[in-house]
Amino acid sequence: MIKILRYTEYLYLAVAAISIYKIATLWRENPKETYIFIFFAVVSVAMFVFRRRYRKRFEQRKKDNQQ
Repeated sequence: MIKILRYTEYLYLAVAAISIYKIATLWRENPKETYIFIFFAVVSVAMFVFRRRYRKRFEQRKKDNQQ
């Protein structure tokens, strides 16, 4: 289960990277279309941080319970 959580963290970073790429390519053509990608990038980075912190707490709790 923990391994799956580690991979989903990086999936959020991949979505953020793709969104940032789309922002860079679409900004000159039509800046109004990029707002949704800005939203996706911000939310993806926030979810990465949240999931990482949650996983580390879960691992620490599991480690403390085993001792």
